[in-house]
Amino acid sequence: MLKINNLCKLWGQNIILNDISLSIDSSKITGLAGPSGSGKSTLLRCIQKLDQPNKGHIEFQGQTGFMFQDFQLFPHMTVLSNLTYAPSLRDPKKDWTQKALFLLQQLGLKDKRDCYPDTLSGGQKQRVALARSLMIDPDLLLCDEPTSGLDINTIQDVSKILRSLSGKGLFIASHDLDFLTSLCDRIIILREGSIVFDEELQGLKDPIDTLKQYYHSS
Repeated sequence: MLKINNLCKLWGQNIILNDISLSIDSSKITGLAGPSGSGKSTLLRCIQKLDQPNKGHIEFQGQTGFMFQDFQLFPHMTVLSNLTYAPSLRDPKKDWTQKALFLLQQLGLKDKRDCYPDTLSGGQKQRVALARSLMIDPDLLLCDEPTSGLDINTIQDVSKILRSLSGKGLFIASHDLDFLTSLCDRIIILREGSIVFDEELQGLKDPIDTLKQYYHSS
C-alpha cells in the first residue's frame, strides 16, 4: 500500500500539489486524470523521488518503477543497452542481459535488441520504455501519459500489455478518460493541484459522463 499524507509541492509561488492525501492499493490499477497543469506528472515524480515535495510524506515499502511520458531513451545506446544500463549501475555483479531479453520477447521487441531509438516507431519506443521500467521488477509501476502521441491501434496494444501485468500495481497518469476507464479499477481526478474526484469505477452507472463533469468543472 502506497500512502501519501498532506503532500504539497510549490514551483516558485505556484502551488502544484495542494495538501494531497491518499492511499494506493499496489495490487490494483489506479488512474490519475486531470487537465494539463493539474499536477499529475508532479505527483508521480514525487512518488518516484525525482522531485522533492515542500511538505508531507510518502510511505511505500516496495519498489517503484517509472515509465516516462517522453520515453527518455538514451539515443546513443541500443535497445538492449537502454534496458541494462541503469540496473547494472545498481548491481554491477548481476548479468541483466537475460532479464532484458525476456522482457523484449514478452513485448514483441526481441528483434530490436540491437536497434537504436531513432529507428523505432512511437509504439516501439513506448514498449522499450515499459520494458526498461520493469527491469527491477517493481511492485508498483508509475506510468506518466503512456498513450501520449500514439494512434488508436497502438493505444489498444499498450492497454493490453499493461492489463497483462498481473500481480503488479499500476498508477497511471493520463488525460485520456476512455483509456483509463477501459483499464482502471479506480480513478482520481486532480484540478489545480487538488483532488476533486476519487472513486472506484465499479458501480458507476456512466463512468465517462461522471468523470467529465469533474474533469471539466470550474
